[in-house]
Amino acid sequence: MRFRRAQDPDTLELNLVPLIDVLLVVLIFLAASSTFVRYRQLDVSLPQAQAQAAQAAELLLAISQDGRYALNGMWLDASSASPLSQALSTEKTDENSSLLILADAQAPHFAVVQAMEAARQVGIHRVHFATQAP
Repeated sequence: MRFRRAQDPDTLELNLVPLIDVLLVVLIFLAASSTFVRYRQLDVSLPQAQAQAAQAAELLLAISQDGRYALNGMWLDASSASPLSQALSTEKTDENSSLLILADAQAPHFAVVQAMEAARQVGIHRVHFATQAP
């Protein structure tokens, strides 16, 4: 029978796993930072940007509980689609205008559909609805 010798308790072992982990992290850091240094050495002068993104005008249309309209904070006397269409056409600034409808939860559906129809007649193709998170 072969017995193993008892190890000397004073013998120390060097655990290499943490050392390898640290070296891999340092290697990744050096690899990532060397790509940034390479682009900095090219001496490229970039042009200045002058153009800004075109901001589309957004019209705000509020629809009250009783079906009345307010366009950009001003109440409208509109019981039909034609006065609402006229008001939208005067407030519309360009072809990229959008309409944000803030309809009351108890507003009649007909009033919302009428507002959407007026926006279509005027040429506003982007219609958004404001909602509340539950």
